[in-house]
Amino acid sequence: MASDLPYNLTYLSRQELVERLQGKVDPVELNRILSAYDVAASVHELQLRRDGSPYFYHVTRVCKILLDELGITDPDVLIAALLHDVLEDSEELSAEVLEYNFGARAAAMVQTLTKDLQAHERDPDAVDWEHVERLRRAPAECLLVRLATRLDNFRCLGYDLKRNPLRYIQQTWERYIPLAQQFDDPRLKQLVSLLQRERNKFWG
Repeated sequence: MASDLPYNLTYLSRQELVERLQGKVDPVELNRILSAYDVAASVHELQLRRDGSPYFYHVTRVCKILLDELGITDPDVLIAALLHDVLEDSEELSAEVLEYNFGARAAAMVQTLTKDLQAHERDPDAVDWEHVERLRRAPAECLLVRLATRLDNFRCLGYDLKRNPLRYIQQTWERYIPLAQQFDDPRLKQLVSLLQRERNKFWG
């Protein structure tokens, strides 16, 4: 993967994922993570983001943020990062299928991170606030994945990812940053710091 690519066209390859995790996780756990990678690649295969980039690239970058910038090697957290949108984007997958293949903890995290897209079209603010409340009651790891997705999106705002990027930044600060501040977790503090840096870059 060439380093001179625009950020929104970068991704974490399967081989790069293997290289990062070998010796850090049990081989059985590595296979679980790679299975999640393959499922995400299949579910998101034909999806493009508003900026024209493959959606799958986004989920791999979220995993990469957790690995490279936060040092997270917890298999369930990485699986949840890779699969965080599959229940929204697949008619075949269910929470039960995820639990059977990836275990109860990873499946529960993906469920926590999943929004009702039909309801979101009708009333996005209500669905977002319900999501915030769900994250408030969830383990900190769910918020780690959610803020990592926001961080990746912040880094893509310069590529026309969002119709209203300033509103996206504002909503992140109003809705998600206060959640992170409720946890005494250095990884969440690091994510908030990284989000702040990207926000400052965008605002100039």
